Amino acid sequence: MENSKAPVFTMTIVAIIVGVALYKQFDFSTRTFEKPALSALYAITFLFAVFVLVRNYRKTARK
Repeated sequence: MENSKAPVFTMTIVAIIVGVALYKQFDFSTRTFEKPALSALYAITFLFAVFVLVRNYRKTARK
């Protein structure tokens, strides 16, 4: 059975959208976030998506 590319594509889209949202939440002049709780959730989601992408990349590189 072949591996599906759907999870990789989905996590890529999630990482892009959440990364942009996290970037927009950050105020560079005061170095704070507008909504800290929401930004923490965005950061956790972004890190999880990047973790899944890196893990999948490393798995396919070994084959």
